[in-house]
Amino acid sequence: MRGAGVSSSTDTAVVARLSTLDRFLPVWIGAAMVAGLLLGRGVRGLGDALASIELDGISLPIAIGLLIMMYPVLAKVRYDRLDAVTGDRRLLIGSLVLNWVVGPALMFALAWLLLPDLPEYRTGLIIVGLARCIAMVIIWNDLACGDREAAAVLVALNSVFQVVMFAVLGWFYLSVLPGWLGLEQTTIDASPWQIAKSVLIFLGIPLLAGYLTRRLGERAKGREWYEATFLPRLGPWALYGLLFTIVILFALQGDQITSQPWDVVRIAIPLLIYFAVMWGGGFASGAALGLGYARTTTLAFTAAGNNFELAIAVAIATYGATSGQALAGVIGPLIEVPVLVGLVYVSLALRKRFARPVRSESVTGQV
Repeated sequence: MRGAGVSSSTDTAVVARLSTLDRFLPVWIGAAMVAGLLLGRGVRGLGDALASIELDGISLPIAIGLLIMMYPVLAKVRYDRLDAVTGDRRLLIGSLVLNWVVGPALMFALAWLLLPDLPEYRTGLIIVGLARCIAMVIIWNDLACGDREAAAVLVALNSVFQVVMFAVLGWFYLSVLPGWLGLEQTTIDASPWQIAKSVLIFLGIPLLAGYLTRRLGERAKGREWYEATFLPRLGPWALYGLLFTIVILFALQGDQITSQPWDVVRIAIPLLIYFAVMWGGGFASGAALGLGYARTTTLAFTAAGNNFELAIAVAIATYGATSGQALAGVIGPLIEVPVLVGLVYVSLALRKRFARPVRSESVTGQV
């Protein structure tokens, strides 16, 4: 383990070299949330206008923000190193267990324990728990200096399992398991094609763009130019996309958030517990497995993150845009964003406990 003095000086040097955008990220995110709420409340009909333009059940502006957010990070992935990740069975098995066994079961338990009298919100939360991470987790992992290549592999793995297992697990957790336990049963309408479309749009497009950018950029100018010159220019767009997405999300739901504050609180409580437990469990599991800081961080964030695009799309398609299920799906990312930003800083504070130093690299560029 590194000495405390060495760790402290290293951390201080890294922070000092971060860009203004990175260093004050919580401030920008808070400002984006407030701006979105003010826009949603102050501009009459804005929410309806934004929601009316859709891509696969998601507001087109949100879809654009997500694609802009993910592309720069996926352009940073060194795709020639992916084989080193796929050979790490501890990481892959740990991720599969956390995402497809622990995550859905935990959300089911929290939804029933904390929302027994609110079936619509309860169902919406269970759907959120079934929709495993493929999008925003990429940026949380990068901000926390996680293993970029490992994140790409785990997100791809989750995407494959999502197409195969989402509808099956939805049927199990909403109909079969409640029946066994003598609880209220419901149904979910999500075809494999609908899920595959979400994966192809929100992961496939930026992944292909990122891969082609690296291949063509390195072929034309070389790796040194690509990583030292091109990526620092491209990098800030990831956070621009994130902030734009947050503004749109809060603008779309400004009315519901401010007019139903108690409902938002009721939905937020199980989400807060869920994100904390999943992240903590992932981080503890990675440390116990000896994965090292970077991959432990990646395991934790891929366990805690959720594919809110899919959850919202399924809730809207099955229950309607104004349903309680859809509201629960929308509140998911509104809680996830500030909580996981906070956990980025927790993760960075814990890195001194690991023997090997991590990359001193920000999401907006290399420092």
